[in-house]
Amino acid sequence: MIMSQQQAMIAQPITFYGAGAMAEAIVRGLIGRSVVNAGSLTMLNRSNSGRLEELKHRYNVKTNNDPAETAEILRESPIIVLAIKPKDAANVLRKLGPLLSDNTLIVSVIAGLTIRTIQDLLGRKQPVARTMPNTSSSIGLGATGVSFSKEINDQDRQTVMTLFQAVGTVTVVDEDKLEILTGISGSGPAYIYYMMEAMMAAGIRGGLTPQQCKELTVQTVLGAARMVQQTGEEPAALRAKVTSPNGSTQAALETLDKGDFFETVIAAVNRCAERSREMGAALKEGIS
Repeated sequence: MIMSQQQAMIAQPITFYGAGAMAEAIVRGLIGRSVVNAGSLTMLNRSNSGRLEELKHRYNVKTNNDPAETAEILRESPIIVLAIKPKDAANVLRKLGPLLSDNTLIVSVIAGLTIRTIQDLLGRKQPVARTMPNTSSSIGLGATGVSFSKEINDQDRQTVMTLFQAVGTVTVVDEDKLEILTGISGSGPAYIYYMMEAMMAAGIRGGLTPQQCKELTVQTVLGAARMVQQTGEEPAALRAKVTSPNGSTQAALETLDKGDFFETVIAAVNRCAERSREMGAALKEGIS
């Protein structure tokens, strides 16, 4: 199920435990689309006061890293977004558990950490949404995968959907499908960037300037994506429309096929998903 972005307002205060790039991307989207008021957002980290001051100045959010005050903020927060590094998760979650009430909503953007492991570390069957955003969330064009624990109610579900619709589109999947989703959208921007690098290199070798190559490549990728989005046609149908029999585009595609391009991309997505599972298993083993 893919949900498109829609305007909404979350009245409850939200605390971000972690103040890195992904947390900032979500905060930027929430404020920019008037989903929440800046004064309702609090961002926490353990030691980087300079980073917190930067975020406070940039977005007018509340910030804190005083241990005593942080504990009280977390105790009173109805929604907590976990945006910490996986290596810090065990220590943070074990300390967080005793501070929570039964209906505190936990939203995790921690890569590889399952809902079951989060609940085990918290020491309670907390309502948990596990999410996998991608870096395009920073400009409001993200693609986020979401899985919900069975403790999530309808209001929690809508809150989570609204949070991530503020930075792009949201796809709800069973948790065991999050790894393959990671292979497509989580890491997917890197594949497109790599393709763009190759196209630009070909242009430079052919005599175009680097700036010309960049402008042409960026517009081509942007236009292709918008064509799929706005026409509603399948990529295969659009590809067929621009591929004349025995023409130059067909020659180019045949060259890609000689390199097994189609199956190589599929293999890359599957390997990404497999590696995501491996990292999750290693993380769980390290925690236990």
